[in-house]
Amino acid sequence: MLTAAVPPDPGTLFSNVDFTGSGAVVVAVSGGGDSLALLFLLHDFLRRLPASPSLLAVTIDHGLRAESSKEAEAVGHLAAAHAIPHRILQWKGTKPATGISAAAREARLALLAEAAREAGAALIFTGHTGDDQAETLAMRRERGEGRGSAGIAPATLYDNEIWFVRPLLGTRREALRACLRERGISWFEDPTNQDLRFERARMRSKLDDSSIVQLVTDAREAAAARKHAGKKAAGLIAEAAEKIAPGLLRLRLSAFRGAEAGIYAFRILLAAAGGTPFLPDEARSSSLLARALEQDFRANISRAVVQSRQGQLYLHRELRNLPEMPAAGRFTWDGRYRMDASTAVQGLAIAPFGRKEAADADLSAFPAPAGLTRAALACEPAVWKGRECLGLAAASREISARPVVGPWAHLLPSFDLAPARATIGLLGGDPLPPAPWHGHKEI
Repeated sequence: MLTAAVPPDPGTLFSNVDFTGSGAVVVAVSGGGDSLALLFLLHDFLRRLPASPSLLAVTIDHGLRAESSKEAEAVGHLAAAHAIPHRILQWKGTKPATGISAAAREARLALLAEAAREAGAALIFTGHTGDDQAETLAMRRERGEGRGSAGIAPATLYDNEIWFVRPLLGTRREALRACLRERGISWFEDPTNQDLRFERARMRSKLDDSSIVQLVTDAREAAAARKHAGKKAAGLIAEAAEKIAPGLLRLRLSAFRGAEAGIYAFRILLAAAGGTPFLPDEARSSSLLARALEQDFRANISRAVVQSRQGQLYLHRELRNLPEMPAAGRFTWDGRYRMDASTAVQGLAIAPFGRKEAADADLSAFPAPAGLTRAALACEPAVWKGRECLGLAAASREISARPVVGPWAHLLPSFDLAPARATIGLLGGDPLPPAPWHGHKEI
């Protein structure tokens, strides 16, 4: 599959993708060789299907190079010549002075997701290749990133609703260009790909064919190990964790003693309780769990309060740096709740319930220590009108408040689906959509 000289077969690339029920699919097309090859390979495949979804090519014009608008228009002309609908979306507004690559990536994801929603598509295909996978893993190794050794995921769920699918991770960049040459199609070369001021370009210049093959193999093995660990963690979360009050989790400590994925599950639950986008430090989490197995104590880590009592471990958000946000549109609150206030009354805000309101709350429905329950309630989102609290957002008629899992609230790699599902089930959030593969299983 990683032979650089052999053009890929569309049937092999896409036969495992589940297109059932998809009225449309989106392909991100920059005009480079990878994404153009993806567009035409997918176009060929879909034409073979008896009930094919419509195909929409989308080009994001970041406006970072003088040539970008002309290149986007050229992609449109090429798509039109093959009767493929095409849209150009522009990244508008002021560009940041630093972190431009990350900002451009986030803008690209958001614009592609917007196009997919408007087209009624739940799948967006991107042209990440085996070369991209190798470069990504090599860069992460230089930075010492542990969990990042799994590399780029075959698919990533965006905001719990749209899958970004990457079918070319086992395909070499040169094989895709060979595919385009056979068709007489030219492509644009982004000059930044050769600009050694950029980390990826520097790494690309260091890798040869054998190292690329080895790195892709290593990424597959690491991804398999990560999925295995995730399934073990999911089982432990389902067995030993429960939500006993709004914002309050209780863990049965005996189940964590000697468990294969105990530390991983604990880190996931800490991140869920604190609403953090990353798992907390493994060494400190391991130390806290070991301490909890031996004695009662209270500690703070990654915005979460950890309290051990008589064989039970309680987790909740700490009462600091909680946001106050206007209740307008759709937004994520504190990394823990996805809010929809599109029909809310003007003048409302989402802010923490607070100590005073929690002190007056009726706790009779919650089988938990009163002090812990009030501490957790104080950190929950509530609807406020000026200085008047109208109640917890979860009970509001005007606003929808659904729990999300901090590390995966925005982007969920497919190899983390099992622990994400277990955790969102624990929190009472909306079920995650199935993986975009036939039988919901990756190749």
